[in-house]
Amino acid sequence: MENNFNIFYIALLVGTIGDLLIPFIIAPFYKGYNHLKMVMSLLGNSNFNYHYIYNIWLIIAGCFIFIGGFKLYFDVLHISNVLSLILFIFISIFAVGACILSGIFSVEESKDLSSLSSKIHGFGSVFGFLSLLFTPLILGLLSFKDSNLINGFIFIFCFILAFIFFVLFIMSDKPKFKSSIISYEGLWQRLSLLFMYFPIIIFSFEKIFD
Repeated sequence: MENNFNIFYIALLVGTIGDLLIPFIIAPFYKGYNHLKMVMSLLGNSNFNYHYIYNIWLIIAGCFIFIGGFKLYFDVLHISNVLSLILFIFISIFAVGACILSGIFSVEESKDLSSLSSKIHGFGSVFGFLSLLFTPLILGLLSFKDSNLINGFIFIFCFILAFIFFVLFIMSDKPKFKSSIISYEGLWQRLSLLFMYFPIIIFSFEKIFD
């Protein structure tokens, strides 16, 4: 019976790993797109001919991450009621805000939040990424409480790296860093997202092959 529930973790893996890989698959069709300097959400702007592919993917990824997060919640509930609930809330905010809403309401090619769609996209992404940022920390604390010290240290280390790269991502569009490596906005976004996702990916694989 347990194997039937692995589909939720497979969905979680498809949502997280796919979110990291899909931009690399679509970007070659976006003339002038630069992974180092451009954020992933630009692939969803209406000036890109295949923007609908990325936006549809975001909605699908959000649904997969949400239902996977729901299963994850029940699997860690016995460790801590409070931490498991916080984890589920954070994952849900990301899935809805940074994925589903961002897929429905596309961003403009510029960063000008002049339209209602771009404002919803912008706020959804901000709250979503801020929520996901702390999921490695929560998973690390849950691992320590469950006496899984290896995962605990790995997940906390992921949180530290995700936090550092997220700070660099925030700083990247500041004028004073325009000519420095800090201006590589796309790179910092991808690295921060990678380490936010990594603990979820590890946990999902462990549950699938448990």
